[in-house]
Amino acid sequence: MTLSFWEYKNWFSNVDFTIVGSGIVGLHCGLRLRERFPKSKILILEKGMLPEGASTKNAGFACFGSISEIIDDLNSHTEEEVIQLIEKRWSGLQLLRKRLGDEVIDLKLFGGYELFLKEDESSYTNCLQKIPFINDILKPLFKTDVFSKEIDRFGFEGIHENLIFNPFEGQIDTGNMMQALVKATIQNDILILNQQKVLGFTSSNDEVVIQLENFEFKTKKLFFATNGFAEKLTDGEVKPARAQVLITKPIPNLDIKGTFHLDKGFYYFRNFGDRILLGGGRNLDFEGETTTELAQTEQIQNRLDSLLKEVILPNQPFEIEHRWSGIMGIGSHKKPIVKEISENVYCGVRLGGMGIAIGSLVGKELADLV
Repeated sequence: MTLSFWEYKNWFSNVDFTIVGSGIVGLHCGLRLRERFPKSKILILEKGMLPEGASTKNAGFACFGSISEIIDDLNSHTEEEVIQLIEKRWSGLQLLRKRLGDEVIDLKLFGGYELFLKEDESSYTNCLQKIPFINDILKPLFKTDVFSKEIDRFGFEGIHENLIFNPFEGQIDTGNMMQALVKATIQNDILILNQQKVLGFTSSNDEVVIQLENFEFKTKKLFFATNGFAEKLTDGEVKPARAQVLITKPIPNLDIKGTFHLDKGFYYFRNFGDRILLGGGRNLDFEGETTTELAQTEQIQNRLDSLLKEVILPNQPFEIEHRWSGIMGIGSHKKPIVKEISENVYCGVRLGGMGIAIGSLVGKELADLV
């Protein structure tokens, strides 16, 4: 494709900042750059029709980690690192709320719950015993206890009678959030071009040459906000992690409200109005789910179906309306990678499945590298 003079002049000449990825991180990066550099020319490139990673495909959890996830993280991170992670996630959620408003993202603070299958006796006992300790280390941040024990009132089956409750957790409408972010980006005179795949780049002292499929152009600074697709960019520090999800048709008289975690967060579900949205299961096939292919597998979908039928909705008929998948970015450490990777080239990736919580903050930190 040969660009016309007009196309090159308006879209690809004198570009100050180019962002790759139009998800939560990329859009927040653009908005922060606009705040800092009001007269700059900012361009966002997206390889898909819509953001292809997890930003438009996630479950809409406004959370910062269930108690079993936090305990598990303490096995591989220091106590200080875990507290810093939770603080970043909490700060990111507040930044998102401030940016868009609770009404726009349809935030509902129903609270979050963790449930434990009957066969998961050791994790259940361990989490109950460690509630006081976890509350103690989180009290400086939340000023009160975060986790408490509650009797199951939702009619779940095959689980221990107590759930662990977190009043600070909520749910949002992912579609509303992303549409609002895109709208804010466009209103701030930031250009978004979809279905533009970056094939490579060459950086020098004062510019970066970006190669697209049909042409190349120059930018002063280049930012990658590609999270689950950043494996090559980070020399393997980020690995893709596919998350498979389903949602039911409306269920009459559904009495489940909140966000729910199961098995260290490997399964998660919530109500969306009178539907149940359920996702997870990559722990059934870690190797197979380390992929960027947006597809579903029979093994994991069957497990999600059985959880719905046997645990979540044991006495209610339901029908599945839709199934999909998204790609997260994970690694051996849960701290996001926000750094300069070569001259005038930066990345903000590895959100660890917490994109809603931490994505806005990572986007801001990415923009603040320049």
